[in-house]
Amino acid sequence: MNKNITTGLVVLALMQSQNAFSYDKTSDCKANENNRFTFSWPISDGCEDKPRGGTSKGAKVEFATDLRPEWLKLQEVGLAKFERDRRAILAMQGGYKVNFDFLETVGYAQDYIKDRPYQSWGTEYVYVIEDSGNFISLQHVMVMRFEKEDGTVSEPMVMKHWRQDWTYEDNALLEYSHDRIWQVRKLKDDDVKGTWSQAVFQVDDSPRYESFGAWEHNSSFSTWISEKTRRPLPRREYSVRDDYDLLEGFNRHTVTNSGWVQEEENWKLVVTDNGVADDAFPYVAKEEGLARYRLIKNFDFSEGDKYLDTTLAVWTTVRDRWQRIITESESVSLHESVDGKPMFIPLFNIADQFSNGEVDEKTAKQKVNEVIDSYLK
Repeated sequence: MNKNITTGLVVLALMQSQNAFSYDKTSDCKANENNRFTFSWPISDGCEDKPRGGTSKGAKVEFATDLRPEWLKLQEVGLAKFERDRRAILAMQGGYKVNFDFLETVGYAQDYIKDRPYQSWGTEYVYVIEDSGNFISLQHVMVMRFEKEDGTVSEPMVMKHWRQDWTYEDNALLEYSHDRIWQVRKLKDDDVKGTWSQAVFQVDDSPRYESFGAWEHNSSFSTWISEKTRRPLPRREYSVRDDYDLLEGFNRHTVTNSGWVQEEENWKLVVTDNGVADDAFPYVAKEEGLARYRLIKNFDFSEGDKYLDTTLAVWTTVRDRWQRIITESESVSLHESVDGKPMFIPLFNIADQFSNGEVDEKTAKQKVNEVIDSYLK
């Protein structure tokens, strides 16, 4: 594989992710096949219970068995609460196989028809790209290898994934409202004392959601849970659902000796044009989500290292620009697409061009700012 993954491959992976490793076909289901899933929805003879997602097979991985250094550092005796919190966040770094599971557990409409469960997987590395004490930034990068029909394994596909920023005693949160609008909420110092905010960003580093909460620790695990938080629909939903507008729920991160787990409890919410919950029938359904990050070893993540290294100037410019926008604004509103393209496409193009030496740093930075400007309302 070339030193840099071409824009075409990256964009193709993103655009086809519903087919490549996120969606399944009902036609693949055999009648009378046992279709079981978490929480034991009634088993039927049809295909409506068969999970969507996970059609591709990944290369075999080897799970780590030794206690990792980050976990041992987290367990040290005598740490101040602040330092133990920091070490829990830093313990999320590393290379993982990730399994994603989402299941609607409750429906609220009289004529409710349950959605098919969702399952997918990925192999990704979580990098610490900044640690300044009170602020830690973690960048996720997928490095995927697929098993081909002949049993051989593909070259790695690299995709910059989501990012999470953690800030100690953060009193200005950029919260999702509705319809691609985010608003700054100011908090009193007493309200955030001893807490950490988690801000989550899309693959193009545009905002997704933010909330805050306190870490709790014991010798078995460390865990953090958010306030109830609004979020835009994820790709697994907006590509197939149009009966609700956003997710509202809780997000929990739990660090263990073998990796970490993200748990979600989400309500599927319908809102009016001004973002207020619909009085007539606000909630469509409730879902439970589980993303399990299990540490792996002897897996080559070097293409992810190279991607971050060769595109560093571009993505630093993108992050810095978003930081200025968020800091200087009371709200942010974005177009879903420009010229029929979501924002990640031109930004990934610029990163790829810079990595391949097709544009210099000055030109790349100029293009980044022009792209972001074009998506701001």
